[in-house]
Order: sequence, then C-alpha cells, then structure tokens
Amino acid sequence: MNSRGRRRIDEIGDESRRRILDAAEALFAERGFDRTSFVDISERSGISRGSIPWHFKNKHGLVMAVVERAIERAMQVDQYTTLPTFAELLEDYAKWLREGNSALLFMILTEAMSSTGAVHRQYQEFLAERRRGVGLWLRAQRPEGVDPAIASKRERAFAAAIVGMLYGIHLQALIDPDGIDIDETLRLVAAQFDKYLPDLWGVESPVERASCDNRSDGESAG
Repeated sequence: MNSRGRRRIDEIGDESRRRILDAAEALFAERGFDRTSFVDISERSGISRGSIPWHFKNKHGLVMAVVERAIERAMQVDQYTTLPTFAELLEDYAKWLREGNSALLFMILTEAMSSTGAVHRQYQEFLAERRRGVGLWLRAQRPEGVDPAIASKRERAFAAAIVGMLYGIHLQALIDPDGIDIDETLRLVAAQFDKYLPDLWGVESPVERASCDNRSDGESAG
C-alpha cells in the first residue's frame, strides 16, 4: 500500500474515533454509564457497533478516553510557551469544570471503586496518569542540589494531594454550585501553593527569604 492510501485509512480511523467519542460523551452525559450501550453509541455516531471495541477495547476504556479528551481539550499542553504557573493550570481546570460534561470524571471514580480485575487496573492507570502529569510539572521546578530520591517521593505524594484537592473542589462545585465560589477558591489555593511550594524540597519560600532579608537589614541598621 502506498503512503497516500495508508494516510487515507488513518484519516478514516481518526474520524471514526472522533465520531464515537462525540456520541459517547453526549450519551454518557444524558443517560449515565450503565444505561448507555455500544448499540446506542453506534446509532448516534453512525459507526458500526463492532468498530467501537476495536478502537476502545471496552466501555470502560471508552469513558476514560472521553474524559481524557475533555481534559486535553481544556488544558492543552501546546498552548503554553513556558512552564505554566499553578494559577494558570487552575484557571484552565476551572474552564473545564464549567463545561456541562465535566461530571463525567466522577463517573470514572464511581466505576473505579466498584470494578475489579483488569477493568480496575484500567481505572488505576487513568488516575495514575493524572498524578504522573502533576508530578512531571513539579519535577520541572525542582531546585538543584536536592536529593533526587527524596524529591521524587515527595513529588509523587504531593501530586496525589493536588489531584485529590482538585477533585474535591470539583465535586463540591458540581453538587452545590451556588455555595462554591470556584474562582476565589482556586485563587486562594494557587496563592498558598506558590507560597509553600519550596517546602516540598526543604528550601525557603520567597516570602520567608524576603522576611529574613528584611530582618537582617533591620539588625544591621540597628
């Protein structure tokens, strides 16, 4: 097969995948996970039922692909020309949270807690990938001179804390949108994060360093 023919097959495959994801995202939001079947998705997407597991293995893999695409749509890595601040990441997360389908994330969490075997491992990997992404972002800010083994352990733990915090805020905003000022909440979280991030590696924060410098200047003047 020539390169043009192979490229055309890839284009057809990508288009089929997009149509399946579009249909699944709408149906999962409308009916929920259990009440949506491959037959429903096939009818909505116009793609044969047999093609769906070929692309996504099973319905669990499909719902994870739907959520991953939604997250990537809101938080595109290539939109950042430099390493984004935590405030910038939270701003993009808030945009996704406001989308009507962001509740699909908790469909994954619910399924993860009730699943076993290979399916449970699929969900574990999805959540591990979220923590891994945060961990890589933290690693990019690691100061020189710290013990890499200790730093890696702390970064993994802190990544789990960040993911848990975001999901907790997200859930509250979905359940009680009038009781949560999402922008103010995330702004305060970002401010505290920036202030205390150096503690993760055992170094002084900019605020602490400035305070020490001011004290030193005062003592010198005295």
